[in-house]
Amino acid sequence: MQIIIQSATELIDTDACSILLIDKNTGELHFTEATGGVSEALRNVSVPLDSSIAGLIVRTDKPILIRDVKNDERWHQDIDKALSFETRSILGVPLKVRDQVIGALEVVNKRSVEGFTQDDIQIATTLAAQAAVALENARLLDELQKAYRNLAEIDQIKSDFVNIAAHELRTPLAVILGYASFLRENVKGQASEQLDIVVNSAMHLRTLIGDMVNLHHIQSNKVMLDRSVFSLRQLILDVLDEFSELMKGQQQILTKKFVPDGDPLNIDADRQKIYLVFANLISNAIKFTPEGGRIHINLQLKGYKYHINIIDTGIGIPETEYDRIFDQFHQVEPSLTRKYQGMGLGLSIAKGMVEVHQGRIWVQSVVGKGSNFNVILPSAPDA
Repeated sequence: MQIIIQSATELIDTDACSILLIDKNTGELHFTEATGGVSEALRNVSVPLDSSIAGLIVRTDKPILIRDVKNDERWHQDIDKALSFETRSILGVPLKVRDQVIGALEVVNKRSVEGFTQDDIQIATTLAAQAAVALENARLLDELQKAYRNLAEIDQIKSDFVNIAAHELRTPLAVILGYASFLRENVKGQASEQLDIVVNSAMHLRTLIGDMVNLHHIQSNKVMLDRSVFSLRQLILDVLDEFSELMKGQQQILTKKFVPDGDPLNIDADRQKIYLVFANLISNAIKFTPEGGRIHINLQLKGYKYHINIIDTGIGIPETEYDRIFDQFHQVEPSLTRKYQGMGLGLSIAKGMVEVHQGRIWVQSVVGKGSNFNVILPSAPDA
């Protein structure tokens, strides 16, 4: 702004230049910038829109040239009094942003004998346009910074909520599971079946709480890895065994391939977290594959990295959603009409856990034909 003001005084050959903007609260004009900076005295001056030259510029959206302000009743003399300054002539032009007048640029006291000219009006108008762009950019930057601060505050509130909710829910949930499991072992008939529903619902809730905590740890970079060497082949078989009854119930056909065949395919990683990755991916494949569909698991060691594919013949994913499906709480279909249960956390957690292990995960898919989730994991931390 000071560069624009300095340019105006030099190019138009005047004693001073100032920029006034409309105060959205009071509706009056206030000095935002001036030659030599805005002094405290100038900062406290309010210029009314209805009885001042700057106000007339704003209201009419037209340049105003006054060669002798002393003979013009619109001149706001308080400014000269506040600054101990004598104003003799003024040229003012409107400041506009997107066809909206936000203030005025004024140059005062033309030094040459002939006074202000049409060329001066053109120069002032051009500089005012540059000033308006600079002011708008500053306003947008300020709004963006405020938005980032608000997002940070919201994110902190969310993190606090996750921590508190997980802590407060775990204890009563453990009590419910304990008593329900005890009662289920000691009753028979219809009561036992009803207790099965209670236990299964409590287990589902425990899984949701675990997902929320895991996601929070991923986002806050607080994931701690408990590394050990284990068979990745056996881990995938264990995950498949967990979901075997579910696949049978949906008459889904499972195939698998491990290369090299017969090798345990050991990996140095956090077993629990890697288990969570494939439990989420295989669970998703089952959920989105119709009855009678196919699910194929491929595990292959290439060099020092494991390449894993979870392939299904499910509903598929639009290419525009390839990246977004890994966002937390994201569902491809509208939340109000979706027929598939879930909070949309599984893929986000899987991606986070894979990346914590310095791996990669991505998807390839054809809508209506199926999806191929690709995972690459190093066989050891230094691989």
